[in-house]
Amino acid sequence: MIKKFRTAAFFSVAVILLLAACAVNKPNVRTPSAPLSHHTIGGKLFTSAWMQRSAEYQALCLQAYNIATERLDRAVDLNSRSEAPKKLAVITDIDETFLDNSPNSVHQALSGKDYEEVSWNAWCELADADTVGGAVDFFRHAADRGVEVFYISNRNEANRSGTLKNLRRYGLPYADNDHLLLRTNTSNKDERRAAVLKDYKVIIYLGDNLGDFSHLFDSNSEAERKHALWKFKREIGSRFIVLPNPNYGNWEKAMNGGYPPLSVRDSILKRTLRSHK
Repeated sequence: MIKKFRTAAFFSVAVILLLAACAVNKPNVRTPSAPLSHHTIGGKLFTSAWMQRSAEYQALCLQAYNIATERLDRAVDLNSRSEAPKKLAVITDIDETFLDNSPNSVHQALSGKDYEEVSWNAWCELADADTVGGAVDFFRHAADRGVEVFYISNRNEANRSGTLKNLRRYGLPYADNDHLLLRTNTSNKDERRAAVLKDYKVIIYLGDNLGDFSHLFDSNSEAERKHALWKFKREIGSRFIVLPNPNYGNWEKAMNGGYPPLSVRDSILKRTLRSHK
């Protein structure tokens, strides 16, 4: 009983401190309109705090883009010495790969909700997502070295204008319709990747979700996704550059067996996570 009380007390204090900290920078911060009773929802407030406030999150993003820059330069140099140089490209995801959407996660959590398409579309239309550390410099550097950038995202066509506006806001290269490949009838990105591969040698893929690299990670169980990872172990950190995203992803769907109600997700968390006596 004491342990449960301490856990509840800690969680309550954490949420209070989070809201107080946000108020320092944004006086118009919203207060919760629904109880933060769900571990899933309250947890996304806490992970969003890490993304927005911690230097460690930015350090991980910088690390990823520093590695990507090194790999890109090496590939460009090798290609330039080739007898038959090819057109080079980078394929990148957008959300939580270089655009930080944690403000929308906070907005939803403070309403006692998880992802909703209507809210997400409104957020995309605002074109107000910030970039993560190192991203803008990397993409500009790629363009300077003659490498084209293709943005393959599972945002839908309704989000196209807002997405392009957000990319252009930061002066990102190739922010045009030809280089922005959005979801149509499937979230599987293989077909869109293949379209780029017809004309380009793709030297780097960037993403926060393993489905950004291969369809083998889409809609599979946790065990299947972990098994597939080892097939690509030499690609991770080489051609596949992974960005941190604690807020959502296919890992969450695999863990929960889909997207059940929040109460069910909470029970899955409590039932399956490792603890100690």
